[in-house]
Amino acid sequence: MKVLKICIVLLSILTCIGLSDAVEAKMLSTTVSNVNIRSGPGTKYDILWQAGKHCPLKILKKQGEWYRFKDFEEDTGWIHKSLVAFVPSMVVKTDDINVRSGPGKKHPVIFKATKGVSFKALRKKGDWVQVEHEDGDTGWAYRRLLWGYTK
Repeated sequence: MKVLKICIVLLSILTCIGLSDAVEAKMLSTTVSNVNIRSGPGTKYDILWQAGKHCPLKILKKQGEWYRFKDFEEDTGWIHKSLVAFVPSMVVKTDDINVRSGPGKKHPVIFKATKGVSFKALRKKGDWVQVEHEDGDTGWAYRRLLWGYTK
């Protein structure tokens, strides 16, 4: 009974102090092209690099209006909350991949994508993900060659 009371008290405390920072490890995606990734939580911090649209980010921490994240190469940075949303997305994690007209190797290759290219993830079918590039090109890519999240 005493253990149950302690658990209830701890749960109440976590809820009151804002559980959001404790469970912030979620995935978000950039919503625009050429997003500045910064070294700290504010515009006064240096720009480390720029990310393209639909770049998936694993959120590590929230500080005010800013998120600290990790990307597919384990690089970390900061991004303003207005530049990300919960939109399923994937990034190519290997050198080159074939994007096909359908979910499977029997379908013809319609274009290739290189490491670091990001896509909006439309749906998945088995080990395949239907992806859409920001230029409008769509196709199917093998899931294990990508990093990110789907519906």
